[in-house]
Amino acid sequence: MTDTRYKKLADLLVKYSTKLKKGERILLDMIDVPDEFTIELMRSVRSVGAIPIVETRHTRVSREVVRETNAPHAKLVSGIELARMKKMQAYIAVRGADNTSENSDVPSNLMSLYSRAIRPVLNYRVNKTKWCVLRWPSPSMAQAANMSTEAFENLYFDVCTMDYPKMAKAMLPLQTRMKKTGEVHLKSPGTDLRFSIKGIGAQLCRGDRNIPDGEVFSCPIKNSVQGVIQYNTPTLYSGTKFENVRLEFKDGKIIKATSNNTKRLNEILDTDPGARYIGEFSLGFNPYILNPMCDILFDEKIAGSLHFTPGQAYEICDNGNRSAVHWDMVLIQRPEWGGGEVWFDGELIRKDGLFLPKDLQPLNPKNLK
Repeated sequence: MTDTRYKKLADLLVKYSTKLKKGERILLDMIDVPDEFTIELMRSVRSVGAIPIVETRHTRVSREVVRETNAPHAKLVSGIELARMKKMQAYIAVRGADNTSENSDVPSNLMSLYSRAIRPVLNYRVNKTKWCVLRWPSPSMAQAANMSTEAFENLYFDVCTMDYPKMAKAMLPLQTRMKKTGEVHLKSPGTDLRFSIKGIGAQLCRGDRNIPDGEVFSCPIKNSVQGVIQYNTPTLYSGTKFENVRLEFKDGKIIKATSNNTKRLNEILDTDPGARYIGEFSLGFNPYILNPMCDILFDEKIAGSLHFTPGQAYEICDNGNRSAVHWDMVLIQRPEWGGGEVWFDGELIRKDGLFLPKDLQPLNPKNLK
């Protein structure tokens, strides 16, 4: 028997997130996802007259694809994937993982080679299609969140099917403020960072690109970042878990990077020149997501958080930085995480995770639930 929550989530993805129309072609990229949900999603796509193309992947197999890749192989895969993507008007990826560290023993040089080769596919998908990406709840995710499998599944469906139209309305004043802002100043324990977002713009994330959602992002002017940021949440990249990541900047470039695994961290940041510059700055405020679970689609939306992202910039809020890397790293500023402040042009916008200006207070957790 199919879980009734499957249909609710599938309909949200099809009718709200991607707003599929009759005749549109959509790629459903399903990774370690139960067949029952894949089928429910296909049925929802067909119910609006759209055409589903389904790719079913498994993380253990994907590891082997990359583990002994080479330049000719990666180029061939990229060409095939790009040709298929160019036939699509929309894309939904549902990404599960029985083991979130599956790629931890893939050599860094091969992971970088493959990432660079496949980047044109990602660029086309992000900039040319209607897309939405989400995780699938698994025991490994529940374990990372220190929750039982059942409790985590309940949280997952509550978060993923919340009232996103209400949240979208509350975001508009923050977007307006970010569009008008020049200098941003971030302060928290170990963090004193300044940069400019003047003229870059700001983008709402309201459940139409990621599920769960709840952020407004911009991007620093490439050479404007000065100072240091100390992230206080763990981060997972290419199967490796990093903690206590600290980045120092001069004229926009990461000149020093340390963590519990400083060697691997710097290998990733040396993937290409753009990996040492920032491609995104964002404030997160999903009221149902309070603690990190080492899954970035959740962690970057944590209430009272921000993320500051080495690597590729989005064309919609673009500083010109290009990289095979896009690594969202999260800093939580609620009191129990050490607190912190966000300043826009000398005005204190958020303190200890709560927005202070009256027009932004609807984004505080008690008002969004």
